[in-house]
Amino acid sequence: MNRLISPELREKLTKRFEKLYDTKADACLNRLLFLLGRYGVGLKDKAHANKWTEQDAILITYGDMIQRGPKNKIADLCSFLNIYVNNSISTLHILPFFPYSSDDGFSVIDYRRVRDDLGDWDTIETISTNFDEQVKLFSAFTGDYAMAQTVDANYKIMADLVINHVSRESSWFRDFVNGVAPARNYFIEADPDQDLSEVVRPRSKPLLTPITTKEGEKHVWTTFSEDQIDVDFSNPDVLFEFLDILLFYISKGISVIRLDAIAYLWKKVGTSCIHLRETHEVVKLIRDVVDLVAPHVTIITETNVPHEENISYFGDGDEAHMVYQFSLPPLLLHAIQTENAAYLTQWAQNLEEPPEDCLYFNFTASHDGIGVRPLEGLIPDKEFETLVNGVKERGGYVSYKTDSDGNESPYELNITYLDAFKDPELDDTARQIDRFMCSQTIMLSMQGVPGIYLHSLTGTTNYTEGVERTGEKRAINRKKWDYDELVSEIDNESSTTHQVLNRYNELLYIRKKHPAFHPGGEQKMYDIGNAFFVLERTSPEGGEKILSISNVTGENQEIEVVQTDLPIKSQTPYLNLLDKENQGGKGNLSLQPYETLWLLLD
Repeated sequence: MNRLISPELREKLTKRFEKLYDTKADACLNRLLFLLGRYGVGLKDKAHANKWTEQDAILITYGDMIQRGPKNKIADLCSFLNIYVNNSISTLHILPFFPYSSDDGFSVIDYRRVRDDLGDWDTIETISTNFDEQVKLFSAFTGDYAMAQTVDANYKIMADLVINHVSRESSWFRDFVNGVAPARNYFIEADPDQDLSEVVRPRSKPLLTPITTKEGEKHVWTTFSEDQIDVDFSNPDVLFEFLDILLFYISKGISVIRLDAIAYLWKKVGTSCIHLRETHEVVKLIRDVVDLVAPHVTIITETNVPHEENISYFGDGDEAHMVYQFSLPPLLLHAIQTENAAYLTQWAQNLEEPPEDCLYFNFTASHDGIGVRPLEGLIPDKEFETLVNGVKERGGYVSYKTDSDGNESPYELNITYLDAFKDPELDDTARQIDRFMCSQTIMLSMQGVPGIYLHSLTGTTNYTEGVERTGEKRAINRKKWDYDELVSEIDNESSTTHQVLNRYNELLYIRKKHPAFHPGGEQKMYDIGNAFFVLERTSPEGGEKILSISNVTGENQEIEVVQTDLPIKSQTPYLNLLDKENQGGKGNLSLQPYETLWLLLD
């Protein structure tokens, strides 16, 4: 491995380690070279090239979100996608599929095992690298080998590196409690009498948790819950544990790595303990490693914080390849609920171009709720209150955090994205679906890679039974479908699931055929009034242009083309890709309530 490291890269890595561990830098570099040599440099041959195009869309799902039996649930999921979603999806983000003790997987007991009910590492590798074997896997569960062969069901796999904390049931924490090296030094001990008031709190739960150990009672750092014990990255042994896990995942065919809760990684008493310089250095080091031995891998950071803080994880193009577009879900919901796209348009107009080879990850819903911290400074306080109250009126919940002044404020709205568009005063499912699909079409139109939560794809409504059973507000958006129940809903043409899935598949089918929707293609915004959200997309080579115009209101809208600065001619008809009919040509454009036009310009 030494001969493959250029003097320039060696110096770069040494400086990286110096910023983290000072005099231990040389030892850390040698240790890294040994680790890389152990896994080899051939990892890049095990998965797909790191090229994102208009044909890519990421599905966010738990491995057991569609269930047919007690075992092999990831295979059940893939069987369903293979038949009912066809090749609309290129990448599966399978949320933590490891043994866990709480938080639906984000309190990991063993990072190197697949949960027994989900499958095993052969399942993961088969899905990501070997289509022939995957066809056999599918046919075993569908009973239809011919059907399984008809669609290319080979996916990129996105997995979580839950890097900030581990389960208190993990072997590491057991060793800490029993004073066993090296893990006895893996966790952060703190004096409960210390002043920790500057620490940014994402939850209302205590920052420190008392633990009875072999050496007596100790207080350990727990950012998220008493079951999720923060690890101490000031100890290089912890860093190398996670670098080893990272390379292990890549060796198993995982080509997208999500760094969960990365913003809170490094702790220093007397600071906010969020976005610290050392945290960014760790992300840069991870990027250096994958660029060296696995350049096909994409690193994505999960930082549910205000926009400027969020995009800081691009660095200078040397940190994450992708960052979540966390301001988009609440802004988009606000625009359609209030029938006013002004704030959404203003935000989109001010979006920075990502650094070269970096992209936004656009989404509207996920396994978590709709984060509202990313709305800070983007809409007035009164509008924010309306949004929060609107979720409650639609059967949702609001989760709160404790601020530094001791007061509580909302940090997350818990509701399915579909039900967030209900009208509390009207029982009008068709209107609700139109509003929801308008939001999804806007998201799919924007610069970046789209991420689609499974429950958005299946048009799932609020799962209040889950909240009542678990006491967790987030359960409202984490229903686990019975395979046969879901298929029955899809077969029922009048069901919400049937309508949403069909419309979504059609959108994705159209989108992937047009290079103007390339995630790195140019995006230009237009402001033609509060009723509309308008953007122009251009393919990277400049060969195709598409104008996306969305009516975010419940009324028919007319656009007098000559009164706008839109890049179209008033007397020229343009093909609307979404209905294959021409629009315009008579001086104006007409849009139905919540309709989007994708006008092909070139």
